[in-house]
Amino acid sequence: MPSYVDISAEIAREAGALLATYFERRIGFELKGEHDLVTEADRASERLVIERLRSHFPTHSIVAEEGGAHTGSSEFCWYVDPLDGTTNFAHGFPMFNVTLALEQAGELIAGVIFDPTRNEMFSSERGSGAYLNNRRIHVSKVARVEDTLVATGFPSLKRHENVNVHFYYQLAMVTHGVRRAGSAALDLAYVASGRLDGFWEFGLNPWDMAAGILLIGEAGGKCSDMRGGPVALRNPHLLADNGLVHEGMLGVFGDVFRGKYRYPIPVIK
Repeated sequence: MPSYVDISAEIAREAGALLATYFERRIGFELKGEHDLVTEADRASERLVIERLRSHFPTHSIVAEEGGAHTGSSEFCWYVDPLDGTTNFAHGFPMFNVTLALEQAGELIAGVIFDPTRNEMFSSERGSGAYLNNRRIHVSKVARVEDTLVATGFPSLKRHENVNVHFYYQLAMVTHGVRRAGSAALDLAYVASGRLDGFWEFGLNPWDMAAGILLIGEAGGKCSDMRGGPVALRNPHLLADNGLVHEGMLGVFGDVFRGKYRYPIPVIK
């Protein structure tokens, strides 16, 4: 019998293939808010994923980004982002994915992140490790924040209220660099596979990070909130890294939270 992660991967591949056909056509987009984009592809992918999940698991609950939901009668709940990286997708920037994760009684037990542009399937099942195209992956061995390559993201909604620019600048100064690719799930997958050493962001939704949190844990990394508290799908912020630099990252964040800047933001003259 196929496992949860096998079925998840099969569904994600089918949805990813659908997204690829839309991507080639360079379809337009709509605005959910002043800056929040949604495309026909988001909706089509979500319909496919929900239909497949309900077929396989009719009693499971489903929570999906574009409003599709199914209230089940069991302790299982799926978190679905049918197109993570919609803004990238709408502009033809090839950094987007389909991600699904399964929670049982509050514990993440399976998750996948599929990048159709690179045919890369990141997958994990609790207690069984993390994989990229069925090959075992591990977090990096970088031990100093100063030697890291890290990533973050900025929201489309209420961006004028987001404080992440302060954290961005400090990490940009202290590390080898900060990347901002516009797809939180892939950023987390890249931490799990050692392509990045760390990632943080404010205001993520459960479907953005569920699969990535499981991947990173199974790959040997560590996740918490940005103050060092326990990780949770509804936290206001997330820190994920290889574990070796976790305390160092928290140290930088702690300074910024206290208004102590190691590197003053330059003044335009």
